[in-house]
Order: sequence, then structure tokens, then C-alpha cells
Amino acid sequence: MDAIEPLGGAEFAPKQTYLNTSACALLPRRTIEAVTLLAEETADGRPAGAGDFEIVAEARAAFARLMSVHPDRVAVGSSVSVHIGMIAQSMPAGAEILFPEGDFSSVITPFTVRGDLKTRFVPLERLAESIGPETYLVAFSAVQSADGRTADFAAVRAAAAAHGTRTLVDATQSAGWLPLRAGEWDYTVAGGYKFLLCPRGASFLTVTEEAQDTLVPIHAGWVTGEELWVNSYGPVRELARSARRFDEPPAFLSYHGAARSLALLEEIGIERIEAHNKALAARFRAGLVELGHAPVPDVSGVVGVPGLGDRQAALREAGVLMSARTGFLRASFHLYNGAADVDRALEVLAG
Repeated sequence: MDAIEPLGGAEFAPKQTYLNTSACALLPRRTIEAVTLLAEETADGRPAGAGDFEIVAEARAAFARLMSVHPDRVAVGSSVSVHIGMIAQSMPAGAEILFPEGDFSSVITPFTVRGDLKTRFVPLERLAESIGPETYLVAFSAVQSADGRTADFAAVRAAAAAHGTRTLVDATQSAGWLPLRAGEWDYTVAGGYKFLLCPRGASFLTVTEEAQDTLVPIHAGWVTGEELWVNSYGPVRELARSARRFDEPPAFLSYHGAARSLALLEEIGIERIEAHNKALAARFRAGLVELGHAPVPDVSGVVGVPGLGDRQAALREAGVLMSARTGFLRASFHLYNGAADVDRALEVLAG
């Protein structure tokens, strides 16, 4: 097979064979420098130590470009479950919410704890055909966390449009390597600390203008005002007209780093990263088949292998980091990986 070299150059220097981005990404050097600088400024009592809203705006704009939407459609926050909790609390009582079976709990639980919503679960491959006129919202992960399967975006989007169903896509396992046009969905959410290479504490929500009208900003505060610095006391005079009305107060250390990480992704290009990650995943799948294993059939950059979850500990002892999820061994490839990482993992599995 042809050699596949890592992308990102000197930004990354992993000390082990790291195939675990679906759990947590490696941070670029530039991101570590940005977080360290802000922490030092805070420790020194310098004015810049409070954090910079303009840098948060840079991160918002960069994420918007990666997702092919205007920055006005992007809200920032701390976690996917907080974003989805706001969406869940905005659903009308009795609404039917449709999910794939076994999707990530942060996509599902904010709806089930309501107690007054009708939740329905179907196999991922039947998601589109299961959307009906009674379905208020279909919520699913673009790439399944447990085994790397990708949803049929076009079929789900078409079925939702035919029935007037709103759509929610969790892009946490895809944003950063799989191109996605967020404006095609009512809501998208993405945790930043995986394929977006951001520090924990940065996450993103996109909301279409139409969907914004029925989304309740349940954690609105002074940062959600149309004019940022006039709402410190008393009720906010006017909420932001954009999706910024759904912001959480930003964790500045996280967002100072996020702005640098997202800039790196833009410099390399998501399409290039997609081709890179899929090529590594294909190499891994082919090697697994040669070893007599049957990986989940897909073209995803995340590979699930049923029945091999118990090999995670031995791989870790050999310096190869992967995840074990619901019996699957999960390998996730990203820009800092190369063919040597794939071959090393296969070597350990063959031993």
C-alpha cells in the first residue's frame, strides 16, 4: 500500500500510536500556546487575562466557515448536552422525537427527562423511512459514536422535508473531518474537543433563522444581549437578534485555544482531511479483513470492530490507544495519523 503521511507538521508530536480522536483529540501546539498565554496573563493580573470576546468571535466565524453557514447562525457553549437540553426544553408537550437505536446518550437524554415527550427509537438504517407526519423532530448523530456508522443524510433530509419534521444533527464525531452544510438542518451541535481539535469546554450550536423562532434561550444572560456591554444589571434590554442569543458565557481558556485549532483545520482544508482520514480507515479495514476480522462496513473515518473490545487493554500496553464501546473496538483516524499508525495497530492485533 502507498504511504500516507500525517498532516499538520510540527503542530503534533504524539508519543504513542494515537487512534482515539473519537474520545479526545490531540491539541495542536499553537492551541497549547494560546491557552498557556491566557493563563499566564490571568496569573500575572494583566488586563488581557480576563479573556477576549473578539477571539471568541474568531472561533465562531471559523466554525461557521467550516460548516458553510453565516456566523449569525452559530451559538457557542460548553457542551453538547447543554445545547441539546435547550432544544429539548423548547419542544411542545406530547411531541414525537425520533432517534436511531443506540445513539449517544447526550443526544437522547435531554428529551427523555422531560417526561411529557413521545420518544421513538428505530435502527439507523430505517431512520429516514420511519419519519412520519406525527414526527416533530428527528435527532441523530452524523457518525455513530459506538461503531462509526454514518447516517444517510440525503434520505433523512428528504423525509423530514416531506413531513415538516425538524432536524437535529450531532456532528461531534464528524465536524473537523466530514464536510457538512449546517444550514440544511434546523439544528446542529458539535463538541469541540474531538475532531475539531479544541480544548474541552468549547462546543457549537447552529440554528436556522426559522428554527430560532421557537427555540427558548433558557440560559440567557448578559452575554446574550444585542449590545454586549449594556446588560450587566437588570433584565437584558434586547436579546441578540442572531443565534448569539443562545450563547453560554464562553470559557475563555477553551475559546482562545479553539480559535487557533479551527484556524489550523481551515488551513489544511476539511476535504483534504476527509480524504486522508478515509484512506487510513480503508487501510485499517483491509488489514482487519486479512486478519480474519469483520469491521463494520462503512466509509467512515471511524472504524468499529465487533467482538474486539476486549483487546483495548493489550493495545494500550503496546502503546496503541483506541476505545472499547459496547463490545466494539473503535479506531478513529485524524490528520495527525499516518499509515505507520495503522500498520502498528494491525501488527499488535495480529500478535
